[in-house]
Amino acid sequence: MDRGTLTWIIIVIALVVDFGLRIVAIIVVPRNRRPTSATAWLLTVFFIPYIGWLFFLVIGSYKLPKQRRLRQQQINEFLLHSTEGIERVRRDHPWPLWLESVVRLNRNLGAMPLVGGNSASLIGDYAASLAAMTEAVRSATRYVHVEFYILTWDATTGPFFDALEDAARRGVTVRVLLDHIASLRTRGYHRTLRRLTAMGAQWRLMLPVQPLKGKYQRPDLRNHRKLLVVDGRIGFMGSQNMIDRTYNKRSNLRRGLKWKELVARLEGPIIAGLNAIFITDWYSETGELLSRERDSVEEVEAADQIDCQLVPSGPGFDSENNLKLFLALLYYATEQIIITSPYFVPDEAMLTALTTAVQRGIRVELFVSEIGDQALVYHAQRSYYEQLLRAGVTIWMYKAPYILHAKHFTIDDEVAVIGSSNMDMRSFMLNAEISLMVHGRSFVAELRKVEEGYRKASTRLTLETWLKQPLRSTVLDNLARLTSALQ
Repeated sequence: MDRGTLTWIIIVIALVVDFGLRIVAIIVVPRNRRPTSATAWLLTVFFIPYIGWLFFLVIGSYKLPKQRRLRQQQINEFLLHSTEGIERVRRDHPWPLWLESVVRLNRNLGAMPLVGGNSASLIGDYAASLAAMTEAVRSATRYVHVEFYILTWDATTGPFFDALEDAARRGVTVRVLLDHIASLRTRGYHRTLRRLTAMGAQWRLMLPVQPLKGKYQRPDLRNHRKLLVVDGRIGFMGSQNMIDRTYNKRSNLRRGLKWKELVARLEGPIIAGLNAIFITDWYSETGELLSRERDSVEEVEAADQIDCQLVPSGPGFDSENNLKLFLALLYYATEQIIITSPYFVPDEAMLTALTTAVQRGIRVELFVSEIGDQALVYHAQRSYYEQLLRAGVTIWMYKAPYILHAKHFTIDDEVAVIGSSNMDMRSFMLNAEISLMVHGRSFVAELRKVEEGYRKASTRLTLETWLKQPLRSTVLDNLARLTSALQ
């Protein structure tokens, strides 16, 4: 066989393989996938077939491995069992007509009930929230459960780690969960693990990517939750990680970036549910199902008690629990919707819900940061501004050098949601998140004060100003928007 014939045979085989890969992609890629996501993946495979297929095989599936999904089913059963009988909700104060259906939705999705008799306070100061958590740990007598997406021992978090060490010395059980990849990328990761070991804490990595140890799943599936439970009496949750507000990154220090957060301090029966979330995550990573803590679930003595419902979400669930909660509330709003999200990259359903709300006469406001810390997400977010502004959404841009990292929104004067979830496709599909839905005018009123503080520190974006953006920015925004669909 001469060289020319061999060359032609190789070319024909390559063309057949290339054509075959495209046909297989049409069959495999769109299955159980959103049309926009399927289209983006198909374009990737068609334009760069071999590399595209490699990326698809590595990050194309947003579901956890089978064993973890089976554990999630067991977890849901545990949640139903462990929260049975704590649905203490008084009806001596009026409910919106639609609230009961949303409560039922959340219970069916995440297995957690609505519980009454709780109190909550909001902490928007970074140092104050760390101090409050440290103080709570110092009061521990039985156990401390710590779970953070990023947990780092540095000068800022040092007092918190000292409090954990003191608790362990007193005989308090200290259990710690931290996300593997997120914490690994921070300065002082190994030093932090050594510190936890030295103090006697029981610690585990969440969603570890350690193939040599037989631990592997899609590498960008992450546990993004942030929570702290002390003795089943006090709980904290919100947007804040356990790290210095600059994240100890040279680029952040050079730009002078600082993170603005919001944390909720909780007391009452809802703490049992918050602890159940920790227990289920501990089980996911260790296979050890902690015995149900015999914690008191008595109502707190407070003038304005609130009803709370936790909504866990993530790739271990069959549905996008957080997205369904958000959509239900957006459509039920009758007066106003105020959203705060550092990474706002809505899917078609959420974008439609927001623009439809404006057309229904609802006042819709969105708080975002003037600058971004993650280029792709920042530009993808910007690609929606023109459409939102034309629809009538008011956009507030929190002034630099702060990154408004708080994650919450309010519906009318009745209901609020706060937690770890952003309003983007990563939080809806790839991250394990935790959201807290609160029914209580006192809590919403407190959030209103927070929102007013944001307004004073923000600039309102107008359509006229936005249309003056240079062409290069528009191109970058649109390209980033395409990559956001590759989920």
